[in-house]
Amino acid sequence: MTFRLDFDDERRLGPGKIALLEAIQTSGSIAAAGRRFGMAYRRAWLLTDELNRMFADPLVLTRGGGRNGGGAILTPLGEEIVAAYREAERKIRQATTVEVDRFERALVKRS
Repeated sequence: MTFRLDFDDERRLGPGKIALLEAIQTSGSIAAAGRRFGMAYRRAWLLTDELNRMFADPLVLTRGGGRNGGGAILTPLGEEIVAAYREAERKIRQATTVEVDRFERALVKRS
């Protein structure tokens, strides 16, 4: 089970963007984070830019330099957003266990 926050028609935050932020935090690179998910650098960069524009302050800071020194880090707000999302995810799972189990039992069995 996953959950996504739809703030409005244009701003969404879900498991894919959170995983990208976590991968940036781990790897120190937007390119490396994108590769982890089989994503082109441009797609990873566009998602990162979207996240930075979605919030009042950026979630990711980059420094140019390419092969010899570029990179990316999460800002304190970026770390806070990831932690808050994961905590909300944990609470939702805990609070909806019975209902989610009911939905899963009703799903068509895949072979």
